Amino acid sequence: MKKKSKRFQELIKKIEASKSYELKDAITLVKSTATAKFDESFEIAIKLGVDPRKADQMVRGTVSLPNGTGKTVRVLVLAKTPKDQEALNAGADYAGLDEYIEKIKTGWTDVDVIIATPDVMGEVGKLGRILGPRGLMPNPKVGTVTFDIDKAVKEVKAGKIEYRVDKSGNVHAAIGKCSFDEDKILENLIIFFNNILKAKPSSAKGRYVKNVSICSTMGPSVQINESTIPIE
Repeated sequence: MKKKSKRFQELIKKIEASKSYELKDAITLVKSTATAKFDESFEIAIKLGVDPRKADQMVRGTVSLPNGTGKTVRVLVLAKTPKDQEALNAGADYAGLDEYIEKIKTGWTDVDVIIATPDVMGEVGKLGRILGPRGLMPNPKVGTVTFDIDKAVKEVKAGKIEYRVDKSGNVHAAIGKCSFDEDKILENLIIFFNNILKAKPSSAKGRYVKNVSICSTMGPSVQINESTIPIE
């Protein structure tokens, strides 16, 4: 087992392990534990009562965070002319088709999001073994396969993120930076949590949200009393 640093051990002392904190108190506590030498991400993890092995219990979608993530998102748009120029005008970092498909084949994946137009998915689909494991494969269900390139690029740049339940039933996402004002983190968290509630599969039985916790990138986890999160 990896030994925890002295810094981390001191941070753990601030948190009552068995306590579920009220939302605002939990946010304040996490911000106080963000003592690394960089601007740590503010992260949320939600344990769901679903079985991800069953297709009808998959929880996946996108949500636009009103205050963004604080992260510079690198966007590649795979499209033919003139959609490639539309992408660049909208703020995409890279846009084109053949040259980027060849780069990806050689292992280049130095981007955070890939958007593609429907007419090129036949070619993009061949890159599944490279893009799939990295979570970069464009998907119409999350809005990354579309002809409305201008809208798609601007939404991603403004703070639209994708989430997906993992094999253990957890949904995890970075919803801001620890340098954000508490009100901005609060707003992002409420929007994200409510989106997860709305994504509840009809086939999911029993308790849907089992627990909610937040942390900084390098800090300990703080559990939230979910009843203190406003439902919209």
